[in-house]
Amino acid sequence: MGTTTGVEVTGPLHDRYEEILTEDALALIAGLHRRFEGRRQELLAARRRRQAEIAAGADLDFLPETRHIRADPDWRVAPPAPGITDRRVEITGPTDRKMTVNALNSGAKVWLADFEDANTPLWENMIGGQLNLRDALDRTIDFTTPEGKSYALRDDAELATIVVRPRGWHLDEKHILVDGQRTAGGIVDFALYLFHCAHRQLAKGKGPYFYLPKLESHLEARLWNDVFLHAQEALGIPRGTVRATVLIETIPAAFEMEEILYELREHSAGLNAGRWDYLFSIIKTHRTRGRAFLLPERNAVTMTQPFMRAYTELLVATCHRRGAHAIGGMAAFIPSRRDPEVNRTALAKVRDDKARESGDGFDGSWVAHPDLVPVCREIFDEALGDRPHQIDRLRPDVDVKAADLLAVDSAAGGVTEAGLRNNVSVAIQYLAAWLGGNGAVAIFNLMEDAATAEISRSQVWQWLHTGVTLEEGTRVTRDLLERVIAEELDRIRGSAGAAVDGERLDRAVRLFTEVALADDYVDFLTLPAYERMP
Repeated sequence: MGTTTGVEVTGPLHDRYEEILTEDALALIAGLHRRFEGRRQELLAARRRRQAEIAAGADLDFLPETRHIRADPDWRVAPPAPGITDRRVEITGPTDRKMTVNALNSGAKVWLADFEDANTPLWENMIGGQLNLRDALDRTIDFTTPEGKSYALRDDAELATIVVRPRGWHLDEKHILVDGQRTAGGIVDFALYLFHCAHRQLAKGKGPYFYLPKLESHLEARLWNDVFLHAQEALGIPRGTVRATVLIETIPAAFEMEEILYELREHSAGLNAGRWDYLFSIIKTHRTRGRAFLLPERNAVTMTQPFMRAYTELLVATCHRRGAHAIGGMAAFIPSRRDPEVNRTALAKVRDDKARESGDGFDGSWVAHPDLVPVCREIFDEALGDRPHQIDRLRPDVDVKAADLLAVDSAAGGVTEAGLRNNVSVAIQYLAAWLGGNGAVAIFNLMEDAATAEISRSQVWQWLHTGVTLEEGTRVTRDLLERVIAEELDRIRGSAGAAVDGERLDRAVRLFTEVALADDYVDFLTLPAYERMP
């Protein structure tokens, strides 16, 4: 290390890091950075311009300049690739050693190995996660808890196919500099995995597969496609070997689903309904548009909301029209070992959710916990039978207009003090864990990731700046929020006791207060949070 021209690694070099941060791997990152960083910055600037237009009163719509792509009935994406043909159940989670073993052993068809929302971009997580993925493909991975419980890959079952989610275009990697500039976090995650694991996956009859988060336009998908082409050529990998599923988790991307598939078509593996981040995006994008886009509290927003039904139905119809997989959203419930009634109620909701998705035509769906894999698989087994997917179900009945994607029913549920307190408490608890390096956190029987904190702080910001009155009759003001934050902090300390890291909890409260009560809205909570990390 240290001799790649123009590359500086500023993060500490722990045990075995030299196996990942090789000269050739860093050279791949440097080449991608020099070729594409300018375009990344231009696209981030385009996001800001569009946001300013929406704040000024413009509405999102399908693009007139790409109407010819939507109107052409003949183009298709590449056929499903080996290992991701049958995706009826996918499990998600960060790339720590224990989760790697459990996810691969879970019985799911796919593991979304997450360097993004279920992870925190702590340097040790990013490089340690790459080591874990490589060790898993080499079948040398194991893990033993401090209590002596051991975890290892099973020999008696097919392991889940690894699909890596790199960071979004908006996130930097501050520990790898090229020509003195920070690199794109997504480029770093993609390049390190491709360099070390692409040939390992090909040797197993599969390939290097990815989930692409937070895209806001087809031009951002085009950038990823060009990155794929350049990296495949640089490593001598056949064109089209890389496959990517795009998470439709921003409202601007919902208006460009077909164009996103088109841009990635030789590398496309379909679209996913990233519904929690989608709610965050609805709030974020329309935060200054008054009560027309005012959502009820988080737990009251269901998939029966008109804009959510339009979004998911359009996603299925778009994917299947183009020969692509449509993958459903997250079941975040964490089964309780102590409360059977909680399990019965929650599992019934999970079953209903997955039955709705399979009935709508989705080809598979997500779960956050291994105990939910059999539940999801059972529902999709009933829908699919021996077929690997239902891409041939074209949904000609779906006719979604632009207004349907924006049809927020503000009257479908209000804002209660309990909902406000839940947002504050969950966000503070999550941020305290996030700042400590844990991005997948069990809170109130749900597996929460960064989308949780984003929704929570965005709703609080919107309620404050819109002057919402709670159902109990109290208006949301800065004084009220400061009091609620202090009271919920005391409650967290009292309930968690010695398990709480007091200093980190204080940092979490300061960060939450900074972004939820600020005059100016911060685009992503993870941006200031990352700067607070070593």
